[in-house]
Amino acid sequence: MTIDEINAQYGKLPPQAIEVEEAVLGALMLERDAYVTVADIIDISSFYKEEHRKIFEAIKELSMHGKPVDLLMVTQELKNRDQLEEIGGAGYITQLTRRVASAAHIEFHARIIAQKFIQRELIRVSSEIQSKSYDDTIDVDDLIDFSESSLFRVAEKNIKKEIVPIKPVLNEAIIQIEKARNQKDGLSGVPSGFTAIDRITSGWQKTDLVVIAGRPSMGKTAFVLTMARNMAVEHNRPVAVFSLEMSSIQLVNRLIAAETELGSEKLKTGRLENYEWEHLNRKISTLEKASIFIDDTPALSIFEFKAKCRRLKMQHD
Repeated sequence: MTIDEINAQYGKLPPQAIEVEEAVLGALMLERDAYVTVADIIDISSFYKEEHRKIFEAIKELSMHGKPVDLLMVTQELKNRDQLEEIGGAGYITQLTRRVASAAHIEFHARIIAQKFIQRELIRVSSEIQSKSYDDTIDVDDLIDFSESSLFRVAEKNIKKEIVPIKPVLNEAIIQIEKARNQKDGLSGVPSGFTAIDRITSGWQKTDLVVIAGRPSMGKTAFVLTMARNMAVEHNRPVAVFSLEMSSIQLVNRLIAAETELGSEKLKTGRLENYEWEHLNRKISTLEKASIFIDDTPALSIFEFKAKCRRLKMQHD
């Protein structure tokens, strides 16, 4: 459902800032480098009026090709696209440049436009969720996944990291170094429990993506599960294990086998001596207390994966 359809259905005017859009477009045509200031804040879709979208698209095209962005060049670009009359003619372009004296506040104004766009996107997503909620043919789990992924897409598309000077980053780095110095094991990250690896990595670090690769039946799963166990049991760190291949029962059986040092064949058949049952019950109590979470959903999408991780973070952090 489009914003216009939502407007017609509910009789409400979507969030917008037409005058601010005009001020930003006018400022972009006054100073050549103004586009660079707003390029990572707003895009074509950020504008509410279709005419403003076309004007901004022309400005963006000129800037990307290193051409001057001014009244004459924008007018000519729109004329080349056969869009000049659609946006109100050359007179409207002239009016935009008269609305502002300089581009001094263009970043602040651009953030207002971005905010209104996010509000409109949230309204659109909410309307789609509401519409699907009335459809009895849609599974409720699929609906929840759709809702979460749609909202996260809006957030990801509009949350951008700022460029920061080196000083605060240096301060953060020094804090991490001091923290590592105060650790008895000298590790700044999450220990894997494998001393040789931890010496090289100083523990698994935040923001790192670590790929464990190898041929089939080389022990990749056993290695990862052992690390998960070490982090959760020895270092009291919550660990989430997502398996697209093996079921949660298979993974837990492997954990039990490693923890109890009982053969996997014995665990499969259940042929254990009395003392082995006692040993098993004593050992698995350690795993019961561990913060290990297992998800064996097959064909898990990236959006579903992120949604589940966020949920785990909120519930168990």
